[in-house]
Amino acid sequence: MKKFFNAIILILININVAYALNYSGMDFSEVHPSVRIKDIVDIEGARGNQLSGIGLVTGLNGTGDNSTMAIQMMRNMMRNFGVTLDARSVRTRNIAVVSLTAMLPPYVRAGQKIDVNVSTMGNASSLQGGVLVQSPLRAADGKVYAVAQGPVMVGGMSAQGRGGSSTQNIPTVGRLPGGAIIEREVPSEYTSRGQIALLLHDPDFTTAQRIADVINRYFGAVAFPSDAGRVVVNLPGPYVAAPTAFLANMEKLEITPDTSAKVAVNERTGTVVMGGDVKISSVAVSHGNLTVTIDETENVSQPEPFSEGQTVATPQTNIGVNEEGSHMIAMPATTTVRDLVRVLNGLSATPRDIIEILQAIDRAGALHGELVTM
Repeated sequence: MKKFFNAIILILININVAYALNYSGMDFSEVHPSVRIKDIVDIEGARGNQLSGIGLVTGLNGTGDNSTMAIQMMRNMMRNFGVTLDARSVRTRNIAVVSLTAMLPPYVRAGQKIDVNVSTMGNASSLQGGVLVQSPLRAADGKVYAVAQGPVMVGGMSAQGRGGSSTQNIPTVGRLPGGAIIEREVPSEYTSRGQIALLLHDPDFTTAQRIADVINRYFGAVAFPSDAGRVVVNLPGPYVAAPTAFLANMEKLEITPDTSAKVAVNERTGTVVMGGDVKISSVAVSHGNLTVTIDETENVSQPEPFSEGQTVATPQTNIGVNEEGSHMIAMPATTTVRDLVRVLNGLSATPRDIIEILQAIDRAGALHGELVTM
């Protein structure tokens, strides 16, 4: 076992050094850019509704399921057309029982079309080439709001032969673009007693106050935040009879949103997303990469001629340990995440290294922000 140690590098970081190094070239001059109000709020009362259902996909080339559920649905469908089938007479793998989901958006009317997601519920191996038989889509109240039917578009592929098989993406999940026709409308009432309420996508007291301020600047004292996620607007006199005109003019106004300091990490994929306003207290960090290599080879032990011995395979294992990339980083209290990233990128740190460093800084109480692990 061999260990290789690199020298420990001491780097003092301050604001002037961080900008002079300019490792990453990232520009954080605008941590929060100006955005339109329509991009960060929803209108209270104008909401979508989830639809779901169960259907039968036919026309599969032997990739369907042969479960009891599929056979029963096949018999029920044929009974609706006046054909009675015995359970033993239904022997096919060209059908599949599927789950249907869709979103009924606000402001849609009967006759318009929406997309439908399709996924298998049995042991079907692929929906490629299948066609969904007419199936109702119901909401939480049990009423039918849309009817789906049509060919299933599958983004995956599955092929198999006697000696093997090949699968790309997920062939058991598909989509019907515009495959459902709306049969029942859901009224959207977004005005009540001359008021409109705006619901923030990310509730924040500062952002809610800024929305109210910019609306009042253009339309008079008509808006006020009721809490961190809701801004109430009294319709100005000229717009009481035309609330849509007010919304069209109001949603184009721009503000600079404010959010809590957060760092989101995904250890599975090595993804790190950091807000530019996260601060780090004075702290020193030491981090090193430990690489363990295990190599196994098979050696053959051959007996001497006429010794009546047997040929056997003897495994040989070689283990190597290498510790490299060890760094000591000292950071003052004025350090921000952007400064840390610049230096770590200059040291060729991987995203997984940065995740481990940030988790250690957070556990030490030096990361002033919320560390979100996805």
